[in-house]
Amino acid sequence: MRDELAQQNEINAVDEQMRAADEQMPRVPVTRRSAVAFGVFVLSAVAFLYFVLPKLAGLSGTAHRIERGDTWWIAIGVVLEICSFAGYVVLFRAVFVRGQHSPIGWSESYQITMAGLAATRLFAAAGAGGVALTAWALRRSGMEPRLVACRMVAFMVLLYVIYTGTVLLDGIGLGTGLLPGEGSFAITIVPAAIAAMISLLIGAMALLPGDIERRLAKWEARSGRLGHWVTVGVTVPAMAASGVRTAIELIRSRDPGLLGAPAWWGFDICVLWACFHAFGTPPPFTVILMCYFVGMVGNLLPLPGGLGGVEGGMIGAFAAFGVDFNLAVLAVLSYRAISFWLPTLPGAVAYFQLRRTVARWRSEQVAPAGSSGNAIEAAGPLHA
Repeated sequence: MRDELAQQNEINAVDEQMRAADEQMPRVPVTRRSAVAFGVFVLSAVAFLYFVLPKLAGLSGTAHRIERGDTWWIAIGVVLEICSFAGYVVLFRAVFVRGQHSPIGWSESYQITMAGLAATRLFAAAGAGGVALTAWALRRSGMEPRLVACRMVAFMVLLYVIYTGTVLLDGIGLGTGLLPGEGSFAITIVPAAIAAMISLLIGAMALLPGDIERRLAKWEARSGRLGHWVTVGVTVPAMAASGVRTAIELIRSRDPGLLGAPAWWGFDICVLWACFHAFGTPPPFTVILMCYFVGMVGNLLPLPGGLGGVEGGMIGAFAAFGVDFNLAVLAVLSYRAISFWLPTLPGAVAYFQLRRTVARWRSEQVAPAGSSGNAIEAAGPLHA
């Protein structure tokens, strides 16, 4: 009888824990006013990009000219974008799903990544919405919070080391004339220098001692309030350093799933390349690379999915390289129509599917009281 009561208490404790955790689901308070404002912004941005901007530039009938683009190249762009999403899912599994007993299968991986991409597109938080949703789903699968944070950092490092590395090499090649494409110092060497500094900063994080928090905890006990604030201030860099080291370990493991990172960027860039083919002769691919990554800085603006900022950045970068303005506008707007809107509807559907999946995980974790440990094994042999 005592054993049964103990088991029941354990089940109740797990249930309360999961109930409290379930309340932590990322939510964006949506009022009628905010929904109307969001809709007005999106419609205004689309109207400006597809109607006002072309008229100001002397490019009339943009929507009709886009419709007259080569259908085959547009279709190729759609297929390439799907391949880009597939690479994202593969990378997600390579980083987060490393055990044989993980509750996150391919279907769940698709739901998490697509719902996260949709959140990134729709909410003006510089990608934070997608990160929060992904972290929430991983926690609900049973992964420890610290491990989730570490792996999220590793995931972002693996993605953006491709970004900074490409900008660095391409910028130097374009600026020195080693690669085809004529661009000024400001659009070639300056981005390369910024990419180099970011890469050095990320690399420097890995030099932080792995036990720095333990060392500071001992010092905190002797130093009072000052030690406490120093320890708090080092917590975030220490977690970032742990994520960077995890990314390095993953690279050393030579997991083929890490090819999802270059696939995510590469196929997406090829969508832009295909859109140029749909309307004319594309500039050198090295120029497309640089303009693509320069334009992506627009995602940092507090706009839903960088809508308006990315388009403006890309078109301005192509203009700086001397690419025909009309061709750049048609290609960039067509590319964004594919890359921005294609994942939005499937991502919204995946979000509701993910809610049902999380409810199923919760019931599975509550039923057998000791089963929650299996989900932790998803982390694999690499530690946080």
